[in-house]
Amino acid sequence: MHMIEAIIKPSALDDVKAKLASLGVLGCTAVECKGFGKQKGHTERYRGGRMDVGFVPKVLLKVAVKSEDLDKALDAIVEAARTGSVGDGKLFVYELGKVVRIRTGESDNDAL
Repeated sequence: MHMIEAIIKPSALDDVKAKLASLGVLGCTAVECKGFGKQKGHTERYRGGRMDVGFVPKVLLKVAVKSEDLDKALDAIVEAARTGSVGDGKLFVYELGKVVRIRTGESDNDAL
């Protein structure tokens, strides 16, 4: 089992969710966040003046998948979130040692 953490543009969230659902990955957690990378923020106008905004709105998507579904899920996220411009996001993947569904007590792959 693996956890995928995807930092994506908010506008890509619906497409990523739909793409994952088409693969049978139905559970995920989305957290609104702010961050910056190579784009180093952006500049906005407020009441006629220019303001340098250091953090850009993003969504942190956390998806737990079975090991056999990992590559398909990664490909789906990249395909749905990629625009080809700076700021498309990043994916981080790490192994899960244990998963437990609280309601039923199921564990590991059965809990996903």
